[in-house]
Amino acid sequence: MNERRELRGASGSETPHPGSIERAVAVRLDNSPVIGLLLRVDRRPAIILFDAMCVLCSANAQFVLRHDRQRRFMLASMQGEVGRALFERHGVDPADPDTILVVDGDRVLRDSDAVLAIYAGLGWPWRAAGLLRLVPKALRDPPYRLVARNRYRLFGRRQTCWLPSPADRDRVL
Repeated sequence: MNERRELRGASGSETPHPGSIERAVAVRLDNSPVIGLLLRVDRRPAIILFDAMCVLCSANAQFVLRHDRQRRFMLASMQGEVGRALFERHGVDPADPDTILVVDGDRVLRDSDAVLAIYAGLGWPWRAAGLLRLVPKALRDPPYRLVARNRYRLFGRRQTCWLPSPADRDRVL
């Protein structure tokens, strides 16, 4: 006989971290002490690293906050302590980044892969942008990099960093 229990707050707390799904599922097969499985799923929001001085980047960050109903993403700007440290950890100069990064657990996405992952994470209709993954990365990334290198010239540079509204502050690191 199979036994299945679900334990909330696998980290020991009754309530998981807001914005995350945390649970432990213990399965004991055929009442055997030898055959058992402990599966832990710990899902934290992915972190989008962006340039808060860039008008285009800040507009995209605000778009994500407006449309991310499932709270799948948090934001960190390269101008902040957390964002700067994450950019450096992943080999990007925070003083002159040429890309946006999405850090999702152990996985790090950059360039067009990062942008497409963001839109896919927002659900419909934005998820339709995922069809662009059918275009080879070698064709997607050069236009992305061209815009990234020229973002200030094309879209402008803010005089001060964009700051989230009080309602969204918990989503910005």
